[in-house]
Amino acid sequence: GFGLRSARAVTTFSSKPAMPNPVATFETTEGTFVAEIFMDKLPITGSNFVDLCKTGFYDGVHFHRVIDGFMLQFGCPFAKDAKSRRAGTGGPDGGTVFEVLDGSGKKITRDAGGNIPDELIDKTSNEPGTLSMANTGQPNSGGSQFFINTVHNNFLDWFGPGPSKHPVFGKVTSGMDVVNKIGVCKTDRNDCPVTPVKMNKITIK
Repeated sequence: GFGLRSARAVTTFSSKPAMPNPVATFETTEGTFVAEIFMDKLPITGSNFVDLCKTGFYDGVHFHRVIDGFMLQFGCPFAKDAKSRRAGTGGPDGGTVFEVLDGSGKKITRDAGGNIPDELIDKTSNEPGTLSMANTGQPNSGGSQFFINTVHNNFLDWFGPGPSKHPVFGKVTSGMDVVNKIGVCKTDRNDCPVTPVKMNKITIK
């Protein structure tokens, strides 16, 4: 019958099955939270993050900037020292290479500053619990630093009217209570947590 034929037609047009998105488990000194990484939406940004997790780049790094009612920023290698004055200025080593995990086999080489190409293609807003790339405000200046929104910061959306362009590459799926707990911690005048909050490790499944 027609139903059978149309089902057969559907299989003809389907490509190889989509891989499920990676899931990242963040183990911090304040507890654990889990996030889905949107590899299907931002394959370059997602692959950069997965590569940094798998190479241990983030292990032992502290949250260096926390603003209540805004976001938590993380991922600067200088923040292995919780009170480093250079926290917020670092990134991956320049010239390092990672594979884009979308089945293409394509490889991306980070530039001399350790930055990756901007991937401004998906219109997921900077809603509470989303993971979003930090940058300097210049094009292609994202590297390892990202932030977790604790409120809806739509003024940070790359597709909004403002100058900020921060693409969302993941979202917390469990443990948002831990994120919110870190989000209200006491901070110094540089927005750095008074009691250091360390990422013990991030694992990818």
